[in-house]
Amino acid sequence: MQYEDFQFIRFDRQPDGVILITLNRPEVLNATNDRMHWELTKVWGVVNEDPMVKAVVVTGAGDRAFSAGGDLSVVEEMANSQEATLRVMKEASDIVYNILACDKPIISAINGTAVGAGLAVALLADVSVMAEDARLTDGHARLGVSAGDHAAIIWPLLCGMSKAKYYLMTADFVDGREAERIGLVTFCAPRTEVLAKALAIAANLARGSQIAIRATKKSLNNWIRLAGPAFDNSLALEMLCFLGSDVKEGVAALRSKRQPEFPSARLPQ
Repeated sequence: MQYEDFQFIRFDRQPDGVILITLNRPEVLNATNDRMHWELTKVWGVVNEDPMVKAVVVTGAGDRAFSAGGDLSVVEEMANSQEATLRVMKEASDIVYNILACDKPIISAINGTAVGAGLAVALLADVSVMAEDARLTDGHARLGVSAGDHAAIIWPLLCGMSKAKYYLMTADFVDGREAERIGLVTFCAPRTEVLAKALAIAANLARGSQIAIRATKKSLNNWIRLAGPAFDNSLALEMLCFLGSDVKEGVAALRSKRQPEFPSARLPQ
């Protein structure tokens, strides 16, 4: 793919070999539809092969969200189609492993709400800068499916198993200050300063020894790759959950903005 082939990702070249990637569906808080989800599997290879890029900053369009998860229409399609479920499973895996395979440093500027596939990008970045008042959540448990996408491979490494278990099982939101405190993100900053801080970090990395920086990233990513089998298993279990009855109730509850009443939570009669 070439940069001009992307429909929902915008590219802006910055000085010193930095490129700004913007998730660009602001009318729906940059939620991922089928096309955007697929584009998130491809973008990392494109920037990795671009000799003019030395560092990457990724953010969300607008001032409200980094990415507000996946379109519910995609979830409904998965709940009724094995073909759709298998497609999304492959793409979710590709997003994670293709980010890890990108040699160039990636900095996320988490300017607002981050959920789902967008959150995978935000937290798998090598450095993350989050707005103090922004909120993130894995969110899968709220939908009635197990934590997947990226959670099993990166959350325990970032914030420890105790915090990871709590936040992934409850799907509670975490704001920027708390996310920085527990190590889920690298830095938090006032919302108006997030992008500038991320760009400054990228510019600093772009001025450094590219051989040293990329080799360091590659070495450290091996710690994440050690969790690959756990991630692969979590992804398979997540997809199985999409074929059950809880996810249908989860979608219905989200659409009507009420608390879900999951069939699996009912006591036996």
